[in-house]
Amino acid sequence: MNCILFEDRAVSQMYPIVLARPAYGITCGGFRLAELVSQAFKACRGVVRHHLGALQAQNQPQLHETPLADDQPTLLLNARLVPRVQTLAALQSWIASGQPGIVQHAGQLVAALLPAGHRVPSARVTYDEFLAFAEALQPTAKLPARDEAFEVFQYAHDVVRFNEEIIHENLEFRLKQGAYREIRDGLFAAGEISLGENVVIDASHGPILVEEGASIGPFCFLRGPAYLGRNVKVIEHSAIKDAVSLGHTTKIGGEVEATIIEPYSNKQHHGFLGHSYLGSWINLGAGTSNSDLKNTYGTVNMEYPSGRVATNMQFVGSIFGDYSKTAINTGIFTGKTIGVCSMLYGFVTTNVASFVNYARLFGQVTELPPEVMISTQQRMFQRRSVEQTPADIQLIHDMYLLTQEERQLTGEPLVF
Repeated sequence: MNCILFEDRAVSQMYPIVLARPAYGITCGGFRLAELVSQAFKACRGVVRHHLGALQAQNQPQLHETPLADDQPTLLLNARLVPRVQTLAALQSWIASGQPGIVQHAGQLVAALLPAGHRVPSARVTYDEFLAFAEALQPTAKLPARDEAFEVFQYAHDVVRFNEEIIHENLEFRLKQGAYREIRDGLFAAGEISLGENVVIDASHGPILVEEGASIGPFCFLRGPAYLGRNVKVIEHSAIKDAVSLGHTTKIGGEVEATIIEPYSNKQHHGFLGHSYLGSWINLGAGTSNSDLKNTYGTVNMEYPSGRVATNMQFVGSIFGDYSKTAINTGIFTGKTIGVCSMLYGFVTTNVASFVNYARLFGQVTELPPEVMISTQQRMFQRRSVEQTPADIQLIHDMYLLTQEERQLTGEPLVF
């Protein structure tokens, strides 16, 4: 069985968290879609936007180089599919039935099972050429519409919403699939971990899974469901609770609630972070806190480049694109998006564009040239023994160009 994960045109609505990563690389509920799919399909290919092609070849070579079998059926999966284990089970049941078909949502292709021998674009086609093929697929007698409802991310805040909804079932699945041992009631570890003294565990609402190499300092509070990836470091006196998913090699301190943090990001000091999403290579300065609840206790509306969106969620914190940083004692208002490669100071009362120094409290928002971020990237990578490659450098340049118009539309007095 072949599988192709593809990004469609609607992926841009998930700004800013998809600027530096494919949609299939977003963590939600302790899993990424690519991780779930790779467990089920040996031959899988990724089709991503132009500026992410080299990054996929570097970081996900199995999705870039694995050839597809000509004599096998092919499953097309939208990369915005929510990485829910129940969805994977439904897909496997569909495949087992051997019945070709198409699943759409709001006119967008979510999944399609093509029979063996059906034309599938080769790996050499461009992103636009593949999308033209996918968009042309319509229900027919040979590819009937299926009465299925697979959930997809429409906007960035959906990741926070679905994370709370699916993390318990996803972690139960991971627990059954992995080699975990229960070291405390409800606390499961894979491999060797470091557990400090006087750590309090509350697994009454879900398990806490900790991967190899993680360390948890003394006097910490962990309330499940929660997932701590490889080499996570939880600082002493921290509180990690209620649907937290921490990517590998992150450093976490203070209070974190219902939040996803991607690999290599730091929130090492005191401060509150709730109902938020942080991309990779982010650093939150000491005392940084965000609001995830309006003073009116009403639902949160988000402002995206495409316009205002009603989340119908009472709790929404901050949505951070990759490589952004905050200074000490930064305060971020409810439901704000932070673009990639930006530096934040003081109170953040509006959305923050990409590649800016945001010090609106002091009357200044200035543009950050890509060269500054490339130098910063190099220093960050060196601290984590990660090699900076031409693909990493090119990504910074590409993201700068992709977000140029955004900086002009902010209404801020930009200084160049």
